[in-house]
Amino acid sequence: MSEPCFDVAHLGHVELLTDKFEESLDFFVNVYGLTEAGREGDSVYLRAWDDYEFHSLKLTASNTTGMAHCAYRTSSQAALERRVAVIEKMGLGIGWTDGDLGHGRSYRFNSPDGHVFELYWDTHKYQAPEAERPALKNVAQRFHGRGAAPRRIDHFNLLATDVSKIRDFMVEALGSRVTEMIQLDNGRIGGCWFTVNNKGYDMACTEDHSGTRGRFHHLTYAADHRDDILRAADIFLENGVFIETGPHRHAIQGTYFLYVYEPAGNRIEIANAGARLVLDPDWQTIVWTEAERKKGQAWGLKTIESFHTHGTPPVAKGGTNP
Repeated sequence: MSEPCFDVAHLGHVELLTDKFEESLDFFVNVYGLTEAGREGDSVYLRAWDDYEFHSLKLTASNTTGMAHCAYRTSSQAALERRVAVIEKMGLGIGWTDGDLGHGRSYRFNSPDGHVFELYWDTHKYQAPEAERPALKNVAQRFHGRGAAPRRIDHFNLLATDVSKIRDFMVEALGSRVTEMIQLDNGRIGGCWFTVNNKGYDMACTEDHSGTRGRFHHLTYAADHRDDILRAADIFLENGVFIETGPHRHAIQGTYFLYVYEPAGNRIEIANAGARLVLDPDWQTIVWTEAERKKGQAWGLKTIESFHTHGTPPVAKGGTNP
């Protein structure tokens, strides 16, 4: 195998679009339990209580839904420059930005399916105001217990017309490792799970059965315990939030999960932070067959049909995503 590459340190943030801005913001702050860190233009910057950076979710008012961009922080300025050189040779570059409230200068580029990615090094680390100052100095913000109150951003899932192209892209552009994948009977790759560090995964990509490019599947924040997932289910129930599936445990990666739709229709997950770490430096990708995946999740729950059809933005009439 090639030498592992750790130029990219971790997932930094995701920008989600919403055509129901006030309703979405209320969900993320008061029901899901994130904290507003700042505002600029049509965007609000949100964070979980132990995210060390200024924000992990940029929520932007729009006439559509889905993901505007995803962002990773590199391990150094030199690492950022190395990754940019690789990406430009791949012919996927968009160019440099001046950054925003959450970070400094960044480099944007496209995935083979048209998703917008961003890499940056200079970041704005969160400085808790008096009202959010924690009792312990080794956490970023006090635990307020508002809503589901996840601890940190964990991962996101993209949809793509050809997962194999995303696999090759993530390995070459970001230096990701593929920890697990689904191999379909027809020879296509149905899904891949990627990591740039020692987490089990920070990004997943699954096949878009609608044939539409560049869509978004879900964003996930992590809580400390599986009991937090059960508590979140009751909170969502009491607040009229649509629960799509769960609580249950995934077969792939082993996380305890709960999926809901925020008011604009973007799928949001809360999962436990205690999922497996990949410490093996020459980890061999776990390959799941189509027959194995048809057995459902870890305890036998069948994967709900909407998990294969619902994504944002919705496809045009005549597609498979209503």
